[in-house]
Amino acid sequence: MIDLLAQATLDAALAEATRLLSAAGVDGARLEARLLAGHALGIDADAVIGRPGRRLAPEEAARLAGVVRRRIDREPIAYILGEREFWSLPFGVNDAVLIPRPDSETLVGAALDLTRDRQAPMRILDLGTGSGCLLLSVLSELPNARGVGVDISARALTVARDNARRLGLGGRAGFVQGDWAGALTGEFDLILANPPYLAETELHALAPEISRFEPPVALFAGADGLACYRVLIPALTRLLAKAGTAFLEIGAGQAAPVAGLARNAGLNLSMARKDLAGIDRCLVLRRP
Repeated sequence: MIDLLAQATLDAALAEATRLLSAAGVDGARLEARLLAGHALGIDADAVIGRPGRRLAPEEAARLAGVVRRRIDREPIAYILGEREFWSLPFGVNDAVLIPRPDSETLVGAALDLTRDRQAPMRILDLGTGSGCLLLSVLSELPNARGVGVDISARALTVARDNARRLGLGGRAGFVQGDWAGALTGEFDLILANPPYLAETELHALAPEISRFEPPVALFAGADGLACYRVLIPALTRLLAKAGTAFLEIGAGQAAPVAGLARNAGLNLSMARKDLAGIDRCLVLRRP
């Protein structure tokens, strides 16, 4: 691949990268080729199309070939670029964390919509924080709130802390290693959680970008996909402040069973919020 791209014009290299990505089954191959070229050359992706006649130096061709090869192997482009936008904020990502998805913005929108006073001091908890995208997105909109993110993975917490610093939120966000809420005390006004909710039997149906590269600990939750809810939902009853609200991300078709677990734990289902595809994606829970 390096020989094919070396000394080519940028336009020719883009065409070849697009062909290779498309042949590998990558959707949106032309756009991804441009993003990869911008990353490899250290320029804005929009600038790539404005310099079609530029010839690639051998080291530039080698870098471009390297990232194209990684994408052909179906490594997610977010891991290659090292970043994914979420709630219009740039979040650093690597293979220690789940890649933030637009579906999860449903939780952020619901939490903010149901916050009557965005200037009020609040305590926020994010269970299974990963990249920190939920906690940090909400904190970016609530200037007097403070939050704690919990994750079992030390590597994930390093990513979350780095994102907090990059976004200027390090002073209001703390991160703790733990298995859900076991090590926590006190009460929180707002609790966010995007736990693993895929059944183990769903592995074969996943795109290779997910099944081969994203961390299984952030994806799978037992035979029925509900194992993590069975652990974290009972903890909400002691962690929610009296007037607090919890926002749980759920998978397609899980609204009824997860709501049942909440009722059994003594929590009330306030509402279910749908994502952009019209799928119930967020359950809003409160204490009686």
